[in-house]
Amino acid sequence: MHSFHRYLLSLQSQHLAKKLYSSIILSCCLLLSSVFHNTISADEVNSQGPRRVIFVGNNWEGMIDVIDAKTYVKVGRINGVPDKQQRMTEITFNPIKLIAFQAIRHLIGEGHDQLVDDMYSTNDGRLLIVSRPSFADVVGIDITTNDIVWRFPVKGIRSDHMALSPDGSQVAVSASTGKVVHILDVETGKELGQFPSGDSPHENVYSQDGSKIYHASIGMVFTPLDEYFLDFTKGKRQFQVVDTKTLSLIKHFNMADKLKEAGLHNLSPAIRPMTHTPDERFFYFQLSFLHGFVEYDMQENKITRLAMLPNLVPDMPITEYVNDSAHHGIAMNNTGDTLCVAGTMDDYVALVDRNSFDYQVLTGLGEKPYWVTSDQTGEHCYISWSGTDQMSVISYKSRKEIIRINVGDHPQRIREGYVPAMWTGY
Repeated sequence: MHSFHRYLLSLQSQHLAKKLYSSIILSCCLLLSSVFHNTISADEVNSQGPRRVIFVGNNWEGMIDVIDAKTYVKVGRINGVPDKQQRMTEITFNPIKLIAFQAIRHLIGEGHDQLVDDMYSTNDGRLLIVSRPSFADVVGIDITTNDIVWRFPVKGIRSDHMALSPDGSQVAVSASTGKVVHILDVETGKELGQFPSGDSPHENVYSQDGSKIYHASIGMVFTPLDEYFLDFTKGKRQFQVVDTKTLSLIKHFNMADKLKEAGLHNLSPAIRPMTHTPDERFFYFQLSFLHGFVEYDMQENKITRLAMLPNLVPDMPITEYVNDSAHHGIAMNNTGDTLCVAGTMDDYVALVDRNSFDYQVLTGLGEKPYWVTSDQTGEHCYISWSGTDQMSVISYKSRKEIIRINVGDHPQRIREGYVPAMWTGY
């Protein structure tokens, strides 16, 4: 009897062992299946690649609106100053930084802090590179976590316009009071080099092949000494073409000399935003106080034409122009036959035929347009309405507004770039 009982117990143990073994095998299979499924999902996500979007930097707010570049639907927002409390503490307890911070607020920012001037993403959509004038720095922000990965303090007390190299590996950033342009590695924030500029380095544009940087300094646009006979007080303003490998000058000139040669000595020599034809022969420069732009031939090294656009504020003293900008924002379509111009003080956008300079003015869309750039296709231009906190998409072909989107406080720079494929914002 005892032997039979032991035999039954032995059978039960074997049965339980088999069940346990089967359960372990089944669990391992399920686990491996789950891992395999997750791996496939990740591969599927990665195969989609980064998502192309529009970044709109809201300078006074410090936030960046992210908009889908195809549908124009808002994707989310990125905080351009996640370290604001830390930066403000540093400024508060440093008298020199505090004076500089207040000067930027009242002399340039119209009583507001300048928290997001310019921004570009890395090509993989991992980082957003942001220049922050009031904090005198450039930061690389992880788009997924909104954490700062690296920070580069610029020379002087204010950072300004940037440009992204065609291969997406570096940014050129103007240090307004440092009188230099820093070249930074986008992944690490490490300075790769710098080149000297004039007073208030401003606009930077890479050539399409990445071999050159077109750069202009604008002088002391924040002073009230705006009359023609006081122009000498504005400082050194020059245009430079810089070799990106050696950071040496290829050519440079003083726009005042070129204006004098063209019989336009009464115009300001401060070059504001610029654009150029696809072959980079003809450049179109906006100048301080000018309702319009000049055409410059890079081969002949001279001004060839002046385009005058409507002045809708003829009774406004030029001392009331925001940082001397009558117009601030200009771009060209992909075929090089139409320009899109921001009439900043005039509250309009103008579509201008490049050959004839005939124009069509679009009014009633918004107030104080502060930037213009073309989309990747070159078929549309984006305009930021800093006075009404919106951006518009304009068709070069139809010369009509396609859509207007509400954004944050005082939008300025607009750039196309990338975010991770499944990123949904904050």
